[in-house]
Amino acid sequence: MIRRLIFLVVSIISIIIGLSIYLQPDNLRDCEKSPGVNSSCSSVDAIVAISGGDTVARANQAIELFKDGWSNVLIFSGDAIDENSPSNAYVMQQLAISAGVPAESIYIDEKADSTKQNAENTQLIFAELGINKIILVTSGYHQRRASLEFEKYTQDVVILNHPVLSDKDWSVWWWLTPRGWWLAGSEFAKIIVLKVVGA
Repeated sequence: MIRRLIFLVVSIISIIIGLSIYLQPDNLRDCEKSPGVNSSCSSVDAIVAISGGDTVARANQAIELFKDGWSNVLIFSGDAIDENSPSNAYVMQQLAISAGVPAESIYIDEKADSTKQNAENTQLIFAELGINKIILVTSGYHQRRASLEFEKYTQDVVILNHPVLSDKDWSVWWWLTPRGWWLAGSEFAKIIVLKVVGA
């Protein structure tokens, strides 16, 4: 009985740690706050934040990276929650302008209503601006799948991941809430479908 209990506890802890590491890759984890000379920590052509979940937290993370000198271009992608509201991309743009980011440094895609469309639509902006390397920002639970979608639809663009590790939907304590388990489980299932079916 005790052995089974220990096995169960160890299994649950392993799942929590495994999902936490797998779902939220962070290529800037070992970098300083500002870019350096190391190629893995050097500046990029654009910072891309995609909406959904805690859109404000995602926008703020991208704005912080911009202010720290990682890029002089911000791209926000996401359509409106409903037809009578401004798009998420527009809301993110206004947050950035309010934070002191020059309007001419911001590009938006207001039509994407899925992670797949975020990747497809921003590719058009990448091509227009000649962008070859980006930092992709989204919530921790969403980072892995977003990265896979962008790798699929944005050929020849190097993608560095940098998730928002704590927002209203996700934190290091995600496993203490039913919503945390639902987000982790649903993202993992979507990743499996993406890898198997390719859609």
